Amino acid sequence: MNLKFWKRRKEERSILEQDETGLKDLLLAAGLIEDDITRIEALNIPTLAGCVELISSLVASIPIKLYKEEDEEVTEIKEDIRLKLLNEETGDTLTSFEMKKALVIDYLLMGNGYIYINKERGKIESLHYVKESDVSINRNVDPIFKNYDVLVNGHIYKPYNFIKLLRHTDNGFDGYGIIEENIILLSVIYNSLKYENILSKTGGNKKGFIESEGKLGLEAMLNLKEQWRNMYSNNTENCIVLNKGLNFKESQATPTELQLNENKITNGSEICKIFNIPPSIISGDGKANEGDFDKMFKMAILPILNSLIASINRDLLLEKEKKSFYFGYDANELLKGDIEKRFKAYEIAIKNKIMGVNEVRYKEDLEPIDLFEDTILLGLNDVLYNTKNKTVYTPNTDKTSNLKGGENNENRDSQ
Repeated sequence: MNLKFWKRRKEERSILEQDETGLKDLLLAAGLIEDDITRIEALNIPTLAGCVELISSLVASIPIKLYKEEDEEVTEIKEDIRLKLLNEETGDTLTSFEMKKALVIDYLLMGNGYIYINKERGKIESLHYVKESDVSINRNVDPIFKNYDVLVNGHIYKPYNFIKLLRHTDNGFDGYGIIEENIILLSVIYNSLKYENILSKTGGNKKGFIESEGKLGLEAMLNLKEQWRNMYSNNTENCIVLNKGLNFKESQATPTELQLNENKITNGSEICKIFNIPPSIISGDGKANEGDFDKMFKMAILPILNSLIASINRDLLLEKEKKSFYFGYDANELLKGDIEKRFKAYEIAIKNKIMGVNEVRYKEDLEPIDLFEDTILLGLNDVLYNTKNKTVYTPNTDKTSNLKGGENNENRDSQ
């Protein structure tokens, strides 16, 4: 009895599998479960391409700087080969801007971005962007003590040979991109674009069917089909002659056709949510305000910058340097488009003794003024403090005071 039971169960399971296979084949033929989308297809979606272009360009345009912290004092290092490779020339065919831009695009779409660090005798000579599709990971199986090798074009490299920018990674060597995490939404939007493309190719002609009072002969049917094909092919023949007894009945518009424009707006907003960008910035309707830009910078740009700097600090600094050196970025470059906002920020920085006049002029690519060399304004708009010799000079009275003690009444020329 048990044998009969299991035999019957096996037959039922076989029938069920056949039914599922037949249903899957039917849905595939109808294009209803085609949820795969490539990188090229994803970039055909206008809103997605706009978001990727905006984020990657902004991140790539921000200069990377090097600092040294010693005795609780931070000093900017300006002469270092790594700064030149990251901000100017990579030593490769790509410029630094193009390298960082390509890196961020791979990061956003595929979840992984790689830059090869070319060293000779331990010294960094050049940086080389490597396409994400050209990189393979050979990992171990230990979930705790994780380790891996990087394979490129048949060659095996160690992780420290690359600057790695990984998105939503849970293992340190492989990330998840926008396409993989949102494949259903992007497939729906891309298929909507393909549907719209079909409508444009057919000239917007409505679908329908021909009703005949009598049976058509083979020759008449072939002639009618040929005329129909010509009309939908967007050529010069755009008229069909229906003989007596033939009537064209237009099929009703589907909900997809009726809501095509509404869906495009909704889908665009959904994509903006994925990238944490306010839709007003991408729409180009002029409704974006300063608050929208600030939100985009904090939610879309800042996390990528922090991740990039963390990766650069890990892979470009020597172990002995990590105690006192670190890389950072200068986000002030993003404010250069708004001169009023920029100069108000400078005014606040000078008044609150955060920056000196010459520091501001340096950021604006202007020559320093000798009068303000190594000085910051203390107040009354006329008091100058020399940060090197700790003296205060008041031009109104032509007096110099030493903060360490005593007063020097000599004029400034005799200093």
